[in-house]
Amino acid sequence: MSKLDDIKQPILTEIEEFEPRFRASMKSRVALLDKIMHYIIKRKGKQMRPMFVFLSAKVFGKTTDSTYHAAAMIELLHTATLVHDDVVDDANKRRGFWSINAVWKNKIAVLVGDYLLSKGLLLAVENEEFGLLKIMSNSVKEMSEGELLQIEKARKLDITEAVYYDIIRQKTATLIASCCASGANSVGMDKATVEKMRLFGEYTGIAFQIKDDLFDYGSNGDKIGKPTAIDIKEKKMTLPLIYVLNNASKSDKKNIINTIRKHNENKKKVKEVVEFVIQNGGIEYAQQAMISYKEKAIAILNEFEQNEANIALKALVNYTIERTK
Repeated sequence: MSKLDDIKQPILTEIEEFEPRFRASMKSRVALLDKIMHYIIKRKGKQMRPMFVFLSAKVFGKTTDSTYHAAAMIELLHTATLVHDDVVDDANKRRGFWSINAVWKNKIAVLVGDYLLSKGLLLAVENEEFGLLKIMSNSVKEMSEGELLQIEKARKLDITEAVYYDIIRQKTATLIASCCASGANSVGMDKATVEKMRLFGEYTGIAFQIKDDLFDYGSNGDKIGKPTAIDIKEKKMTLPLIYVLNNASKSDKKNIINTIRKHNENKKKVKEVVEFVIQNGGIEYAQQAMISYKEKAIAILNEFEQNEANIALKALVNYTIERTK
């Protein structure tokens, strides 16, 4: 049994019931769309987002229909953003499988993303889940803004730590924050508790993204494996790199920025940047930041009843920073 399977134990019934509900929420009368929806369902990931929704609800009480609506809506919107991201990034693979745009071309992929987005919003409207609709609509807005902010800053390569945190809070953390807020909201918690759970999700999402940044340098816990350097090739400024640039000499800083701007396809030069980041404490600095956000998230959970769901939620937070991929 994997670590995730252990974490799922308090919500096994919910996850099982969620599967057919989610499939039903994707149904279409258009044969092509139905075929693509089937393709998406067969290749779904670890279901971490529905886990955050169900566990956040069960910290406070029994799951309700509203909890299932929240989990399905978040999965629909998350899937929509992934389909659109693959078009934006011109990506042919997603989790080792062909992306929608690779199989059916960009035009169809964009329309599929739009369809998923509309199905998610309709799910909330049809069930009069207006609190959920507000949480999720805000999340989609934030994700779009974060992506655009990153594109804007990538052109100038002048990202400060503050801007970096703005980008990842909007791009990555906002969706996990919405999972946790909507989970608490679905079992009738007051605004202050919903906000605390939103903040818990935000801190967890930031730690999650810093972990992704570390993978780029081959860092996995205490080990340094083979760096992927994908972020450098895509001119994305991540925390380990921002830290060393802030502490580098003028000439080193100039050389690194020049490499990222003009030689990001040159394997030898990219490797030099990776080594510079590792040797100058970028990995340790980012790891400390990640652990700090994890601890802030756990501190919020410590304010609530330490039941089975709360303990599993803490284990899920730890999993996000201990995962190996």
